[in-house]
Amino acid sequence: MKPIFILIMLLVCSGGLMGQAAHKNRVIILSDIEADPDDSQSFVRLLLYSNEIELKGIVATTSCWLQSSIHPESIQKIVHAYGKVQPNLLKHSPDFPSSESVLGLIKKGLPVYGMKGVGEGKDSEGSDWIIKILEDDDERPLWVSVWGGVNTLAQALYKIEKTKTASEVQRLVSKLRVYTISDQDDSGAWLRTKFPQLFYIVSPGDDYGQATWSGVNSVVAGIDNSSISNDWIAKNIQQNHGPLGAVYPDVAWGVEGDTPAFLSLIPNGLNESEHPEWGGWGGRYEHYIPDFSKVKDGSSIVPIQPETRAIWTNAADSYSPYRPSAYGRSVKRDTSIFKNDKVTLWRWRDDFQNDFAARMDWCTQPYAEANHAPVPVLAHADRLTVKSGESFLLNAIDSKDPDGDNLSFLWFHYPEAGTYKGSPINVGAENVYRVNVKAPKVSKEETAHFILKVSDKGTPAMTSYKRVIVTIKP
Repeated sequence: MKPIFILIMLLVCSGGLMGQAAHKNRVIILSDIEADPDDSQSFVRLLLYSNEIELKGIVATTSCWLQSSIHPESIQKIVHAYGKVQPNLLKHSPDFPSSESVLGLIKKGLPVYGMKGVGEGKDSEGSDWIIKILEDDDERPLWVSVWGGVNTLAQALYKIEKTKTASEVQRLVSKLRVYTISDQDDSGAWLRTKFPQLFYIVSPGDDYGQATWSGVNSVVAGIDNSSISNDWIAKNIQQNHGPLGAVYPDVAWGVEGDTPAFLSLIPNGLNESEHPEWGGWGGRYEHYIPDFSKVKDGSSIVPIQPETRAIWTNAADSYSPYRPSAYGRSVKRDTSIFKNDKVTLWRWRDDFQNDFAARMDWCTQPYAEANHAPVPVLAHADRLTVKSGESFLLNAIDSKDPDGDNLSFLWFHYPEAGTYKGSPINVGAENVYRVNVKAPKVSKEETAHFILKVSDKGTPAMTSYKRVIVTIKP
């Protein structure tokens, strides 16, 4: 093992790389694979991040698009392809699980639609497995990343309620975190009503154009969309990247529509999975009772039902991209302003696509020839307290790159993530490692989030982040 690799692993273990490395998110995937090629696409990406999150189960399920069959064999095919590149992935991180261990996590739900699979005698290998993992002696939350129908989880909670004490039901439900790609069967609304304390991220209804997650593949006028183009996918993912790239299918409807359900679980310094309102790779969500009464029905059979309690759902960001500049300051803020819920996701899209492409290179390239994420290092704490009108310094002078690449910095205020809702706070020359910021005048205690993006100049360029939360006292 090369000395530089050992150094990187020490940085990761000490928390210097991402700040979340010591706490891997546990996740079970529910997938209606074969309803759409995008599940297979998302599994390829998921396996390339299996060193960063803790896979606890993969359940083949149905959905409104695949009502009477399940296809665990299609998941197995992708995992077998992963097994062929896993030895090379280990050169880049020692935490990639064996293909044998991942194959052991694949379970079957019932091949029936929605609430037809919930009730007495409707247990399945998948629902029993969810209960088993939920009952493990592990205090970390258990995320359920839902790419299709959610009835396997609904059956697990149905059985828990029928067989456990009220206090035990409450304890187990409190450990669950659900991020579901819209409602793809009728058990989602049942779950949210039956278990009002259940942590649930969703854009309800079947009109996908109204869903935050669709920002992953939205073609947006006025920005560069090339990182989701078919040419980009062929060059960076599918071809000349070994067996795992070879099983990544062409786009049929939308590329990787299921990927947002786990993107925010990846520890990158920006994502904070317990705080959907802070924003991250999977989008930004706020906790409220949405009114979807005016949402037009889409083409699926899932009925739109009024929400009976607050859920984590669509939130809007106002965003002006930074553009590369040929002369002078290396980046400049564009005059265009984009504002809607899908902005909260696609604003990070080039970053996570480049990260994906770099990891695809890990499948075939030795460590010295591939790119690896930079290591942002703050010269101060990531939680600061200042007084109204006071100046303070944000400094990342000690940031490093494991490959020795040159680094670019970008600091910016993320207004929607904090409580301070005044004008965006100016950070001056935002593309240097150190910026001096003046806190705004406030009449009550407020918080402001500042994001540091550190990008290398490797190929593909990779980005890591730090989030600094500043409490401003009057």
